[in-house]
Amino acid sequence: MTNAFAPRPVEDFEDEFDLDMGYVASGPAAGVRLGNDLDAPYAAGGDARGIDDEAARPPLQFTTPAVAAAPAAPAHSAEPFDGQVPVVAGFNPVGDLVAGASAAFSPPALGGGGPEVSVPRIAIHVFAERQDTLAAAERAGQDRRLSRATTQIRVGGVAAAVEAYQHEPTPPLIIVECLKDPQTLLWEVDQLAEVCDAGTKVVVIGATNDILLFRELMRRGVSEYLVAPLQPLQLIAAIGGLFSDPAQPFVGRSIAFVGARGGTGSSSVAHNTAYAMSERIGANTVIVDYDLPFGTAGLDFNQDPLNGVADALSQPDRLDPVLLDRMMVRCTDKLSLFAAPATLDVDWDISPEAFEEVTNQIRSTAPFVVLDLPHLWSGWMRRTLIAADEVVVVATPDLASLRNAKNMIDLIRQGRPNDAPPRLVLNQVGVPGRPEIPAKEFGAALGVHPSLVIPFDPKVFGAAANNGQMILDAGAKSKAADAFQMLAQIVSRRELPMLTGPKGKAGKGDGRSMFSGLFKKKS
Repeated sequence: MTNAFAPRPVEDFEDEFDLDMGYVASGPAAGVRLGNDLDAPYAAGGDARGIDDEAARPPLQFTTPAVAAAPAAPAHSAEPFDGQVPVVAGFNPVGDLVAGASAAFSPPALGGGGPEVSVPRIAIHVFAERQDTLAAAERAGQDRRLSRATTQIRVGGVAAAVEAYQHEPTPPLIIVECLKDPQTLLWEVDQLAEVCDAGTKVVVIGATNDILLFRELMRRGVSEYLVAPLQPLQLIAAIGGLFSDPAQPFVGRSIAFVGARGGTGSSSVAHNTAYAMSERIGANTVIVDYDLPFGTAGLDFNQDPLNGVADALSQPDRLDPVLLDRMMVRCTDKLSLFAAPATLDVDWDISPEAFEEVTNQIRSTAPFVVLDLPHLWSGWMRRTLIAADEVVVVATPDLASLRNAKNMIDLIRQGRPNDAPPRLVLNQVGVPGRPEIPAKEFGAALGVHPSLVIPFDPKVFGAAANNGQMILDAGAKSKAADAFQMLAQIVSRRELPMLTGPKGKAGKGDGRSMFSGLFKKKS
C-alpha cells in the first residue's frame, strides 16, 4: 500500500458562462484570494503558503508528520490558531451564499436545481457522523447522476474508515466526515492515508469553514473539502467534478419530450421547440427521433430519412465524433437531426444500454439535445426519462391524458428526487365543440402547473406539417409561434437575443423575452 491519495486534476475555467451552469460550492476556498499576511503554520505540521506558491507546488501527496505515529490524537499547540472559525451547529455561510446564487441564476421557475455532472461506474464509500450528512448521502446515492455508481453509507467518521480498510481494499472514492478541531482532523487524515490504496480519491467533510485548513488538506492530497451541513446536490457536484473527463469539454443538456397519450402532438412540440432554440436563441441543437418505426422528424423538416439513429443504436461502441457527424442530417446552421428510419421491415429489439450509450455520445456534440420519445412504455423509455436533464410531458385537456400524465409525473418524481418536476404542456386547447378539463384543474390534479398552453390552430399546424415547415416559418405571427419561443426559453434557460431596429429602437421580438419585464426601469 501507499500513503498517497490520487492527485486531483486541475481544469481551466471557461471564458463563457450561461444559465445552464450549476453554481455549487466546491470548497471553502473557492473564489478567495489570500495575502501573505494570513499565512500561518499549522500546529499539526505543514505550512500554509500563498496562492502563487501553491500554483508551483509538486503533485499532491501525503506528508507524514511525526505526530502521525502517535497512538492517540495529538494535543493542541500552545500557539493560538488564528484561522479557526467557531463551530456553530447548522451554520454554513459559504453554503448559504452559494445556494442563494444558485437560486438566483437557476430559479425553480426555469427548472434549475442541479448540476449537470456524470459519474462513471465506481464504488463510493461514505463514513458520516451527522444524521443530516447520512440523509444527504443517502439521497445523493439515489440520484440519477449517480445511477451508475455503487454507494455504501456507514455510520462513523475517519476512525471507522481506518478500521474498515485495515482488512479490505479501498474504493476509488472515500467520503469521510470529521467534526473535530483542525489539528485532530489533520492527524486523522494522516492515519487514513496509511491504509489507502494508490489512486484513491478522498473527500473530507468538516465543521470548520477555514481557508488555511482547506489548503493544508489539499497539500496533503485530499481531493475536496466540504463544510457541513451539506445538501445532496453539493455532494453530487463534488463527486462529478472529481471524475470529469478532461477530453470531453462539456456535456449537453438532454431535453426529453413525451406524450401522455397518442395524438397529443408531442413530436410537433419537440421539433418546433428545438427549431426555436436554434433559430431564435441561437443555440446549437440536435433532435434525436427515437420513434424508430413511425418517427416524423424527417417529414417535419422535409428531409430524406436516413438510418442515423438505427445505425447508431446497432453499433454504440463504435461511435465517435466523426461517425456521429456523418449520421446526422444538418437542417440549418445550428440545427442537426438524427431522423428515424420510419420502416416496419425490422423488429426494433434494442437494449436499454444501447439507448443510454447513444444518448450520452450525442450529448457531447451540442449544448442541447432534444429527445423525441414515442408513446410506448419499456425499460429504455423509463431509463431515458429518468436520466434526462429536463422532461416535458405533452398532454391534451382530456381524462385519458390526465390519468397517463399523472402516472408519468409520479414515476419521474420518484426516480428524480433532487430534480425539478417535469414540465407540463397542454396542447390542442380550445377545440370547437369538445368538452375540456380547464388548465387550472388539470394542473391541480397533477400537482404541476402547466408551463405552457398551446391553442388549437388546425390551419397553421396543418399547413406547416404538409409543407415540411416549422410554425415559426409557416405562421410567425401566430400564438403558437409565440408559445414555442416561450417554451424554448424555459427549457434552455436562455433569453431571446435583444434585436435593435433603426434609430436604436427595439425591433420585432424585443417584447417577447420572458425576463425583459424584470429589468425595466421604474419611472
